[in-house]
Amino acid sequence: MSYHLFAVTVPGLEPFTQAELAALGIKSRLPQVKNMPGETQEESGGVEFEAGLSDLYRTNLQLRTANRILVRMGEFYAAAFSELRSKAGRLPWELYLKPGQPVTLRVTCHKSRLYHSDAVAERIAGAIGDHLGQPVPVVKSAPATEPAKRALQPKLVMVRLVHDQCTISLDTSGELLHRRGYRLETAKAPLRETLAAGLLLASTWDATSPLIDPFCGSGTIPIEAALIARRIAPGKNRHFAFMDWPGFDSHLWQTCYAEAIANEQLATGPILASDRDAGAVRIAQSNAERAGVLADIQFSCRSFSAIEPPAGPGWIVTNPPYGVRVSASHDLRDLYTHLGDVLRSLCPSWQAGILCASDYLAGHTRLQFDRILPLVNGGIPVKFFTGRV
Repeated sequence: MSYHLFAVTVPGLEPFTQAELAALGIKSRLPQVKNMPGETQEESGGVEFEAGLSDLYRTNLQLRTANRILVRMGEFYAAAFSELRSKAGRLPWELYLKPGQPVTLRVTCHKSRLYHSDAVAERIAGAIGDHLGQPVPVVKSAPATEPAKRALQPKLVMVRLVHDQCTISLDTSGELLHRRGYRLETAKAPLRETLAAGLLLASTWDATSPLIDPFCGSGTIPIEAALIARRIAPGKNRHFAFMDWPGFDSHLWQTCYAEAIANEQLATGPILASDRDAGAVRIAQSNAERAGVLADIQFSCRSFSAIEPPAGPGWIVTNPPYGVRVSASHDLRDLYTHLGDVLRSLCPSWQAGILCASDYLAGHTRLQFDRILPLVNGGIPVKFFTGRV
């Protein structure tokens, strides 16, 4: 059976998710969305791909930059509530939901006759109940519980109406994929794991040369770097929504999991992480230990000006304060000017990647950036500035 899947990403990371899929042997494409009849444009925030069940399992397990994997259940025209319920009720809900399985419905309506999202959600819930022969409890998304109760967690159904075209998708991931399971503690302004992995891929780091993060915070960038260098599947220690499906193939899953474990290797190049906040460094070390990569990262408490780069070329990938969540009341121009001076003095010819929300602050480094990637970090528009020191 082939599934029509959609990998949700941070807008801007789509090329890197596509490259990850290609490395798994899966072809993908940017989705087309209809704005007006006869007019389409590429939609940001994810990539589409066709895949079998094993690839559905593998992508959840191994993609580093995707936030969740959706299965597109169906698309149809609906301009009346009766039509919506009837057509939605014909979809193969029995493949993904058990009778009485709670669901969370997330509905968006845009330029459609059916514009009331709560009324649309009510009809979709009714359609699922019609198909499965039992009313469906609709609940708000609930936090993860102990393993014994995971099957009772509500499954996310996403409904989108645009110009009377209804697209219904079901989440295959469960908790967002950035929740790898290792980051139980955070420092100030934490960076999502999926975005940190995207920065590393966007920096073109080769996973063997030295890598330094002099503003490591809770350690997300160096930990993701170690996972990449070790070829450790980011989802190896977590539960997925598809494991609760009526047709979950545990033998196939174990095969996919064993293949991922067999692909792991020892790290080669040094990964150095530092922060002037001793508490943040302790948190980062604890997170790295939970991720199984503590031995692969050299942590230290020091200011960024005291870094000790290894000999030879390497990479700086970092997320310094940029005045939105941290140090909002302080003038950061001197910090960025000093950062540029330190990198020119200690890391000549290294590759640098700096995540920042301000062109003005990034300009104070006086570094020559040859690529600027627009992204979003926790709802804040940011840019990833990369270039050679």
